[in-house]
Amino acid sequence: QLQLVESGGGLVQPGGSLRLSCTASGFTLDFYAIGWFRQAPGKEREGVSCISSSGGSTNYADSVKGRFTISRDNAKNTVYLQMASLKPEDTAVYYCAALKTPVQHMCVMTRTFFDYWGQGTQVTVSS
Repeated sequence: QLQLVESGGGLVQPGGSLRLSCTASGFTLDFYAIGWFRQAPGKEREGVSCISSSGGSTNYADSVKGRFTISRDNAKNTVYLQMASLKPEDTAVYYCAALKTPVQHMCVMTRTFFDYWGQGTQVTVSS
């Protein structure tokens, strides 16, 4: 069974940090680009960041650029999203998604491109 599992969410004060993890089971992430998305109550799911299968290409939404860092450890079959300087507007359910592609530098944040999705992890930024 192919699964993506997110972890690392929680409650954090404004200005704080969290690291989210996205771990695959049932398949290897070596040939998958990974995206992180988030969905706040009443809003559409939006792309936050992506990383290519090689790890050589990354991209970020303007709202998180300079605060979030995406990385991957293929040996652990895991992708990370390090979030710093968190703001209340970062509050959302965060999802990771996998896109199988032979293009090693491909990195997109268009949700319809992705093949597999995790169940999400809640991030709440509040004092």
